[in-house]
Amino acid sequence: MMAANPQHAAAIQPGLKLRLVGKSNGVGLSRDLELLGAALIASGCHVTQHPCERRDRKRRRSLLARLAMRVGRLRGAPPHPPFDVNVMLEHIWPQFVRQARCNVLVPNPEWTDRRDVAMLGIADRVWAKTVVAEELFAARGSRVLRIGFDSEDRFEHTVERLPQFLHLAGRSPLKGTERLLALWQRHPEWPRLTLLQDTPAGDASRPALAANIVHRHGFESNQDLRTLQNAHRFHLCLSEAEGWGHYIAEALSVGAVTFTCDAPPMNELVGAGRGVLVGAHLGEQHNLARMARFDESALEAAIAGALLLSTTQLDAIGAAARGWFLANKQGFLARVQGAVDDIGRAVRDGALLDRR
Repeated sequence: MMAANPQHAAAIQPGLKLRLVGKSNGVGLSRDLELLGAALIASGCHVTQHPCERRDRKRRRSLLARLAMRVGRLRGAPPHPPFDVNVMLEHIWPQFVRQARCNVLVPNPEWTDRRDVAMLGIADRVWAKTVVAEELFAARGSRVLRIGFDSEDRFEHTVERLPQFLHLAGRSPLKGTERLLALWQRHPEWPRLTLLQDTPAGDASRPALAANIVHRHGFESNQDLRTLQNAHRFHLCLSEAEGWGHYIAEALSVGAVTFTCDAPPMNELVGAGRGVLVGAHLGEQHNLARMARFDESALEAAIAGALLLSTTQLDAIGAAARGWFLANKQGFLARVQGAVDDIGRAVRDGALLDRR
């Protein structure tokens, strides 16, 4: 990972004592902890990670924990909290609020629940991953800085690209997996679709009933998954909602031709010339996000069009995708540095927001 400018990182001295709080789930949220933690360290912060286990998650939902936090805040700030800043991923964690001079929320709108909304006033800053998150939280009166986000670079140039399709469902219920499988079963003429789903085989959402579907269940090793990502020319990332979209960004990193819904925030990552946007219908609310479901006829047309492209055309799309990924990775470090500078000035000058 590219290091931040050391002179810039040294602009706030001494470095902020920062605790990064979030659920460690072995997939996307664990990547959030790792990637944001590395960027914060590169920005001159002294970072302590607190991966929230079951007990912490239970306390977040506890009415008593929220009441204790509010009563404590009425008594005033503690004179010497152990941290300058709490950076809280996905949720506001009330049990940690008074252990730092200020609190930052890095939300995923589709999982921002009623408890988070009720406590939103305690967040001195919201660091938004996407434009739509920036707009949602600014509309609720939060002071928002858009840091974007980053994902792991999965590229391996030695792996041969095959004209086949990959869908990484993982553990998420919001990937459009069942509708995609049903559609593929109606098209035996399409190339092979490999579906990876992090569930036991007996718990699969739908059996694979077509010869051109390979449905793989359970855990893949990191290297096996990386090989699959690079070997498949086409990635189907038809998310109904995303906080960021690691599997979309990783598809771009390997230079895949990436299909995703033409709805925010998915269409912030995939754009014309670096992937395929599929028409989608906005549906019901899921916490603060609107669900987007791909239009089946639009996906059929998009797949038919992609299969007509030459290798040269597909390579050009893949190169543009990887170019965007690398530029975003570099920009992420600069945006995090700016957010650290902002919160550092607020801590140093006591210029935090009035708390509701």
